[in-house]
Amino acid sequence: MDILGASLRICVEDLEAAIPFYERLAGGRALRSERGGVQVAAVGSFLLMSGPESELEILRKVTATIAVKDVEEAHRLLTDLGARVVAGPVPTPVGRNLLAVHPDGSVFEYVDHHTGGHQA
Repeated sequence: MDILGASLRICVEDLEAAIPFYERLAGGRALRSERGGVQVAAVGSFLLMSGPESELEILRKVTATIAVKDVEEAHRLLTDLGARVVAGPVPTPVGRNLLAVHPDGSVFEYVDHHTGGHQA
């Protein structure tokens, strides 16, 4: 499995107020999306999230988002290594993702950026 990078997940109260800081810090523009009532802005290595507390409570349990070359390959390897895939792989606006609980109990999201991804 090729790991291409990782994003730090940050839950913020006011996404619009947070974005300019992270754009200046990371030297790039925010890519925005929305999913399940949660507003998301990806800025460099930061994944900012804002929305209903009930949704953020779940999202805070995810340690980090790991970019991989192929989510299907990650699924196979994670399963072989004893991780428990609890969601996915499912399509996203930019590719596919899955959530996995590692044997130590930590939760990670794995994403790829295959073309042809669509809004889930």
